[in-house]
Amino acid sequence: MATAGQWWGGARVRTLPAAIAPVAVGTGLAAHVDAFIAVRALLALVVAVALQIGVNFANDYSDGIRGTDTNRVGPMRLVGQGLAKPSHVKFAAFVCFGVAGVAGLVLIAMTHQWWLIIIGIACIVAAWSYTGGSQPYGYRGLGEIFVFIFFGLVPVMGTAYVQTLSFSLIAIVGGAGVGALACAILVTNNLRDIPGDTMSGKQTLAVRLGDAATRRLYTLLIIVGVASPVVLAALSSPLVVIGCVTALLAIPPLRLVNGGALGPALVPALKQTGLLLLVFGLVVGGLLALT
Repeated sequence: MATAGQWWGGARVRTLPAAIAPVAVGTGLAAHVDAFIAVRALLALVVAVALQIGVNFANDYSDGIRGTDTNRVGPMRLVGQGLAKPSHVKFAAFVCFGVAGVAGLVLIAMTHQWWLIIIGIACIVAAWSYTGGSQPYGYRGLGEIFVFIFFGLVPVMGTAYVQTLSFSLIAIVGGAGVGALACAILVTNNLRDIPGDTMSGKQTLAVRLGDAATRRLYTLLIIVGVASPVVLAALSSPLVVIGCVTALLAIPPLRLVNGGALGPALVPALKQTGLLLLVFGLVVGGLLALT
């Protein structure tokens, strides 16, 4: 039976920047137009965090029962390392999805926007289907597309919408910036796992592109993400361009990725990219809220 510490490790709380950053930007957008509603922002954060932890447990379960984690270099895996029963990890994933669903329903009831139930269902299906089900899209090189949508566009636009009850171009741009950096995290992870994923038959985008092209993709995603405040500034306040200073945090992981780091040597780049996303979200969200 897994210990509490092992369950905590299996939850992979270090991935939570991917949940916090889009909510921060979306809330900043709402505050920018004087529509900030604290309780709705908090509920949006609960949805995002619960979905992130849920997808972590879901990936642990699905990769574990498929044997994909056998040769993995990355963090501890509950199922792959035999620390917890697969059924227990699967149950934990669906508990998290349930928490996200309840928080989402409360938000929907507050806004009376019942069509958002469709978006909520799509988010849960996407979270489970990344590595779960008979045709997991993460095994077919489509993970980055879904991460861009469901960890960038959807949470940023959704967080802003439940407070403002309107869509805007600036929300799309903010979502694209966050989505690009979230994709960069996944690209780093998959770059590290190319050898193991190749052996197990997991055809991630990194496996399909190869080592060199994957490193170039990482660089492109970082550039798109840290440059997005320029467009946001043009659509809102010139001061938002200050968000570009977060590019300084991209220097260490860019050096590692473009320097040819492999396997465990890429773990710091993964952590640094996560930190970049978190700081980007908080800084850009804060600048939008203050202008």
